[in-house]
Amino acid sequence: MAARQPFTDTDTADEAVRATCDDATTCKRFATSKGYWKDPYIQYFVRSVGDRKAPEINRGYYARVQGVNHLLDAFLRKTQCDCQVINLGAGLDTTFWRLKDENLMPRKFFEVDFPTVVARKIHNIKTKPPLSKPIIETHSTDSLLLDAHSLESDRYCIIGADLRDISSLDEKLKKFQLNPELPTLLLSECVLVYMTPSHSSNLVHWAAETFHTAMFINYEQVNMSDRFGQVMIENLQRRQCTLAGVEACQTLDSQKDRFLKTGWEHVDALDMMTVYTMLPQDDVARYYKLAHLQLVNGSAVNAVAES
Repeated sequence: MAARQPFTDTDTADEAVRATCDDATTCKRFATSKGYWKDPYIQYFVRSVGDRKAPEINRGYYARVQGVNHLLDAFLRKTQCDCQVINLGAGLDTTFWRLKDENLMPRKFFEVDFPTVVARKIHNIKTKPPLSKPIIETHSTDSLLLDAHSLESDRYCIIGADLRDISSLDEKLKKFQLNPELPTLLLSECVLVYMTPSHSSNLVHWAAETFHTAMFINYEQVNMSDRFGQVMIENLQRRQCTLAGVEACQTLDSQKDRFLKTGWEHVDALDMMTVYTMLPQDDVARYYKLAHLQLVNGSAVNAVAES
């Protein structure tokens, strides 16, 4: 019998990062239960609404979801859906099902995450008909490629991979018919911050070099040297979760530099206070009434890069 490999510090850190997937999904589940936005599919990944969340958290997630969706949908309409989307560190995200319902499906929608996260998601899809049926409806043959750590249909693909291993990531994506010639949108939400600057730069550079036409939406922390940022870092460290890439999250300019230095021709960055003012004001007024509190002070960023 082979000797069992010792549990390393890297394993502990990776497990803590994987746990943030549950945090985000639980927060989204609670916010949707209070009417901040509609997501009929998230209930199949998180059964319970869970503990009450602060209004600031609910509005923060609303702004995050709506901001990212606005950019994603604009890309899909600009390309008339003749494109592909790669969600890096997708977790239990439900975007595929939303796009299917809204008739905004790209030619193919890819998701990548740790194999253990992917295995959980695939299990939920296999056992929940409201999740599996839309996938089958967009597939042209009688069988799907499905195993413990990957799912492939004509329009939807989930891949278990480590984003720090670029050669393996590239190989797996191409195995499942990634097309570098197609306009491509890459999406990451609070993912790069958990990678060292060298690893995240390698990933961003790979994206710039691989696709002829591409857009990268990165939602991530900013202003991490202020008191709010320091409290966030300390809280995560107590859970043995280190923000290995925090040095790129100091300012909007440092976020932009990461992309400009790795081959992206144009980069814009907005803080979430700015994004919040751009959201439909009727909705914002409704959320004031829901929360009975003042506008949230967000600390994240939508960085949009184009090659």
